Parts: sequence; C-alpha cells; structure tokens
Amino acid sequence: MATEIKSRHATVSRQPYELYMAFVDMRNFLQFLPEDKKEGITADYDSVHGKVQGFDIGVRVAERVPYSRIDFRDDGAPFQFSLSMFFDPAAEAGKTDFHIEFSAELNFMMKMLLGSKLKEALDKVVTSLADASEGKMPEGFDPSQYGFGK
Repeated sequence: MATEIKSRHATVSRQPYELYMAFVDMRNFLQFLPEDKKEGITADYDSVHGKVQGFDIGVRVAERVPYSRIDFRDDGAPFQFSLSMFFDPAAEAGKTDFHIEFSAELNFMMKMLLGSKLKEALDKVVTSLADASEGKMPEGFDPSQYGFGK
C-alpha cells in the first residue's frame, strides 16, 4: 500500500503561471542546489539525476498540466514514488495556493524512518517558497537568482 503525504498549503505572491514556469524545466532545479551539492547532478528538460547519500536517484516529469500541476515520477530510485506540485489560483488576485502531494511504495521500516521527515521536507519547501515570494530570505540568500525581488 502506498504512503501518501500531503504538504501544507501556502499562498505564494506570484501568479500560477509564473510558478509553473519556474518548475516546468528540470534544468531549473540545478540553480536551487548549493554549489557543494551540484557535483554529479545532471538535468535535462524532463529529468534530473544524481547521487544522494550514496543512492542513485532520478526524477522525471510524468505529466504537465499547463499552469496548474506538474507530476513527477521516480526514474531510477531505490523505491517507487510520485510527487505532484499544484499551482491553484488563490482567493487574492495575482497569488497562488501552492501545495505538494507525495506518494511512495515504502516498506514498514522505510515508512517509520522517513514518513515524518518527508512531511517536514515538503512543508519546508512550500513555506520557503511562500516566504521567498514575500521577500523573507535566509541570510546570504540572493532572491534575484530565482526570479524574486525584481
């Protein structure tokens, strides 16, 4: 049985098409990585591959629904998973209700080890994106590198 994890929802101060376009090309993910983590990571329009803690992991776009959803699937990972990013118009004009859903075939041990950490990671991604869109940045972070703060 698949483990299903849903992130929190957050309002991002960008229109859905702006967020969608930032995530639609997998090569864009490389710019989000710290320099010391980029070694051995490769990407093209549809996929990104690399070694994470000794594991070869790949992610491939499975489906793009313009300006509203991008679905990703594992592409050479130690377990099967899927992840969907949702870019829904928010109640406030010009903003996006953003959230992520993750599903994986995890055995009992992996679920116990990773379940809460995956939820925390998804929530952190959503919160960080919403914060970045409001100009709230960690020290030393350059928002213009990612299209924010212009």
